[in-house]
Amino acid sequence: MSQTLVIAGVQLLGRDSADIVIENGVIAEIGSGLSRAGARTIDAAGLVALPGLVDLHTHLREPGYEASETVLSGTRAAAAGGFTAVFAMPNTSPVADSAGVVEQELALGEAAGYATVQPIGAVTVGQKGERLAELGAMATSRAKVRVFSDDGFCVWDSLIMRRALEYVKSFDGVIAQHAQDPRLTEGAQMNEGTVSAELGLAGWPAVAEESIIARDVLLAEHVGSRLHVCHLSTAGSVDIIRWAKKRGIAVTAEVTPHHLLLTDELVRGYDARYKVNPPLRREEDVLAVREGLADGTIDIVATDHAPHPSENKACEWQAAANGMVGLESALRVVHQSMVATGLLEWADVARVMSANPARIGRLDGFGALEAGAPANVTLYDPSVPGVFTEADLHGRSVNSPYLGRDLPGRVQWTIHRGTTTVADGVLVEELKTK
Repeated sequence: MSQTLVIAGVQLLGRDSADIVIENGVIAEIGSGLSRAGARTIDAAGLVALPGLVDLHTHLREPGYEASETVLSGTRAAAAGGFTAVFAMPNTSPVADSAGVVEQELALGEAAGYATVQPIGAVTVGQKGERLAELGAMATSRAKVRVFSDDGFCVWDSLIMRRALEYVKSFDGVIAQHAQDPRLTEGAQMNEGTVSAELGLAGWPAVAEESIIARDVLLAEHVGSRLHVCHLSTAGSVDIIRWAKKRGIAVTAEVTPHHLLLTDELVRGYDARYKVNPPLRREEDVLAVREGLADGTIDIVATDHAPHPSENKACEWQAAANGMVGLESALRVVHQSMVATGLLEWADVARVMSANPARIGRLDGFGALEAGAPANVTLYDPSVPGVFTEADLHGRSVNSPYLGRDLPGRVQWTIHRGTTTVADGVLVEELKTK
């Protein structure tokens, strides 16, 4: 249940100390020396206030793969990581390629209450790449879908990609492309490079990503439509996006936390927690995507949260599933890789993890920390050191690449539309939303 809160002495976007008053699910006032009769006061000295985080790329698995995750368990994980909204990818069973399925996902999110769930629709029927899905029906449904992706699969057919870009223009939609040439990555097990050669594993070449991005930015320019590039991972991809933006093409791009921090050297231990698509890349790529995020070439950080049952990871490398869970660790990894290194300030983190994802996904009510805005707020303690453990995970799967790793900081409070979902660093077990 939304209650009156006074957040006292918080560092607004990591800068000046301020008080924030929340009433009736809205940020009522921001200033100094604020109070409200009967309000709950949060002593936020030393904490950083950010607009509630928004993830443009989350796999919630429901319907169909509830052994890995459900909308409830996934949004609990999201809240624990400071997220107040997540965009749910369509690779469910049935695939979210119709108005009925996306409306079901929306309803499941509303019932859970831990975060706003905004469905992403599939570009093609069944994500098979053969014919366009019901894009218009999903856009006019109660879910009001504006982002479409076949993530997990590339929309490889150039004509279908062109038609999709043309179609979504009419309702200001965006096509989010999983950039992977399937012919260049057949049987690929990791990044193609020195490490793959030494290990004898089939390589996933950078050009398989870069060639699709190059094609698609030109298609987007040709039809005058919006393109979003999912989980960009190579130095060459950064260069292409930088070129396209200078040319005025309406393209945005995301990078995952793991591509900001981890490299293909970790594959040497054959630990399948590090198996992901696109794969972990070279140190040179990590540095390039950090630079691209810092200079605005890359617009957002998105988790690509991809839960799997233990049996799909506790097996030989070649048989293991691709993917990592990332909601609970994302802000801490961005803190370590971007803020602690001086590449971003906290105001920049608010931009790439809240304002820009909400803008790209056309999600109203998120991304702003100002009077009159819906009360979606994350309070983060940057001073707390710690080791990331399974106790930090709140979903159904534990395939995190950060287990046992030192990560700075901790989410202390998450407030979703005025309802507290994390309090004093502890996930609220039973929400009172009515």
